[in-house]
Amino acid sequence: MSQINKIGVIGAGNMGSGIAQKIAQEGLSVVIVDIRDEFVERGLATIKELLGEGVDRKIFSPAQVEEILSRITGTTDFSSVADADLIIEAVFEDKQVKSDLFKKLDRLCSEKTILATNTSSFFVREFAVQTSRPDRFIGLHYFYHPAKNRLLEVIPHEGTSTDTLEKSLLAAKLHGKTSIVVKDAPGFAVNRFFVPFLNEAARMLQENVADIPTIEEAAKQAFKIGMGPFELMNVTGIPIAVHSSTTLGNELGAFYAPAEILKAQMEKKENWSLEGDIAESKIAAVMDRFYGVCLGVAAALVDEGVASLEDTDRGAKIGLRWIMGPFEIMNKIGVDRTYAAVAAITEKYPDFKMPQILARQKERSGPFDFKFVDLDIKDDIAAITLNRPEAMNALNETVVAQLGERFSEAEKNPDVKAIVFQGAGKAFVAGADIRYFVKKIKDDQVADIVEFTRKGHELFLKIENSTKPTIAILDGLSMGGGSELALACQAIIATPAGSMGFPETGIGIYPGLGGMLRTARMAGPELAKYYVFSGAPISAQDAQELGMITELVMPADVDATIQKLISQEIPNKYRKRDIPDKFKSFASLCDKENIASLLSGKSPAGVSKEHAARTTKAIGFKAPLALQISNEIIDQQAGKSMQEAVEIELGRLNEIFSTADALEGLSSLGRRRPEYKGT
Repeated sequence: MSQINKIGVIGAGNMGSGIAQKIAQEGLSVVIVDIRDEFVERGLATIKELLGEGVDRKIFSPAQVEEILSRITGTTDFSSVADADLIIEAVFEDKQVKSDLFKKLDRLCSEKTILATNTSSFFVREFAVQTSRPDRFIGLHYFYHPAKNRLLEVIPHEGTSTDTLEKSLLAAKLHGKTSIVVKDAPGFAVNRFFVPFLNEAARMLQENVADIPTIEEAAKQAFKIGMGPFELMNVTGIPIAVHSSTTLGNELGAFYAPAEILKAQMEKKENWSLEGDIAESKIAAVMDRFYGVCLGVAAALVDEGVASLEDTDRGAKIGLRWIMGPFEIMNKIGVDRTYAAVAAITEKYPDFKMPQILARQKERSGPFDFKFVDLDIKDDIAAITLNRPEAMNALNETVVAQLGERFSEAEKNPDVKAIVFQGAGKAFVAGADIRYFVKKIKDDQVADIVEFTRKGHELFLKIENSTKPTIAILDGLSMGGGSELALACQAIIATPAGSMGFPETGIGIYPGLGGMLRTARMAGPELAKYYVFSGAPISAQDAQELGMITELVMPADVDATIQKLISQEIPNKYRKRDIPDKFKSFASLCDKENIASLLSGKSPAGVSKEHAARTTKAIGFKAPLALQISNEIIDQQAGKSMQEAVEIELGRLNEIFSTADALEGLSSLGRRRPEYKGT
């Protein structure tokens, strides 16, 4: 697969400039094109303003902003994108304007160029047929604001080639988007249930079911959101809601058509008034009406094969920032209540039918099951994808169980020559699901944590000792359990975006899935202690120099590197190696002479005062008991087999998770700095 080096964006409005900004922020070159110089200048000014706000919020430094802007070219010359690898159309929603644009780009652009539409209202195929390259045409539906919202709906039409889809998914990953692949259908996935959410709010107002403040409050409670439908329409524009519901209504029927009061509000050119008192007695009925519409439509689109139930939930959580997706909400409120709410909607709107997926689930009388780990076998390579990007692919009981099932399936398949592990979205795996640990500690079920960890170790040992090559693709952040999964593989292919880290001692525990054991075998016990004690991240470059990563390549070269690795004998990851000079000062901080001083808060000897002070300060924020136990485990595992080392590590789990510091560290994560008592 060729690399994505140059991207063009047509349209310098809010969407186009936001898309271009995000692309440049992630290190890619982008050309933004519009028909007038003033449009281009306005778009560039918008980008500069947003980046300036990022500086004020300390997201970017002034130097980073200059670097980002250097990757953006604004022009009215369409020939400047003739050699682009990908061009994204982001002009206003007018079918003729878009069609004419794609005809022009088709004539102008290189044969390699993929054309993409950001339409939210029209079929992708309607524009693909306007070109001579329907196989190199796709939908890329961004969500507002595209520089901040991570979701991207990737919409192949029936004629889109596999290569085009794969390159589009690569482009999405390269500029930091979490992509879901959806069918070329009205509303795609997210707008299919979000637009009826807005429309139904207007219908309830029109029918005097409740007033605006009550409907707003009911929506916030139902979906755990910060803004209700009327406020959202005020922010994004009432005409957009009318246009979207009109389009859905034309394609799918009267149920989706805009409410008369919604069209009237647009014609008045006024925002909705949000003032007034909330009628608490009406909240429950309004919530059920919302549930009937939104959950019913979500089930219908899954029925039709527009998206999977998992991707439908991801769309809601990532794109709309709902706390839970539609199917998670169904599980929470129960299938019986869901079915009753949807049944009421089918009675009110005869053209909306009960989705079969919901009818079947009611017969089963149980919650929906979610698939978080995917297995795809292509050209004798089994790709196992941890597909929980909304949670950065965090490990919990369900994920580890599914990971084990997919691995066993791949290992038993005689056609599979190698097994590759990868993460969806920007992260490989961000570690274990902290909420699981907190709940188990509070419920006095630490034994469950030990059992969960033991099962994880058993799986990781199987991965490490498999007769088939096991390869981790580290193309993003990995921490804790994610780094431990990668290190359990026989080889790691990383991209420059990859990283490792062991933050556990900062949250009151220690790395419990073999990370410090394997790091000690690869880089030595001193460096294992340094990275576990300090929590310092290990960049892909550093990990390669230490021999922890097998190959460091660009994203487009990953597939070729997999083939190269499996065509030869994978090097023994535990082979003896020398520590590069740049890491020797880190190692000396944690050698036998310095370790006692370091753990007691005293400055180590034999290293620069600045380095010693920095490391001592970092360790001062860690849990003392977690540091002490980590130190003892790393010492005790030396010279032991991996199985024996694992038992040593498992043997201290009950002890560490029973400490007050463990609960303090785990509970405070993301909220405040923990206060450790050493008990």
